[in-house]
Amino acid sequence: MHIYYYDENFKYQGEDVIDHDELPKNATDVRPQEGLYLPEYDEKKRVWFESASKEYIESLQPKPQPSKIEIMEKEIAELYYLLAVGGEAS
Repeated sequence: MHIYYYDENFKYQGEDVIDHDELPKNATDVRPQEGLYLPEYDEKKRVWFESASKEYIESLQPKPQPSKIEIMEKEIAELYYLLAVGGEAS
């Protein structure tokens, strides 16, 4: 049987496969759905839900990187500025 462990606060702790049908303490056979960042188990409803805050989830998202065109536009603007002020590139 495939089981999913949770801690004393019902936060996901991992999974395992066991040979018998009796669930260990702090475990369930209900699989957490995909896409949860910090799954938490509701023992009464027998369902996993998201316990992470919106801010926490946003902090895990990759920062957008400038495109090659944006980088080149910035470099061209810097070159125009250097030409305009009569400076030299360092």
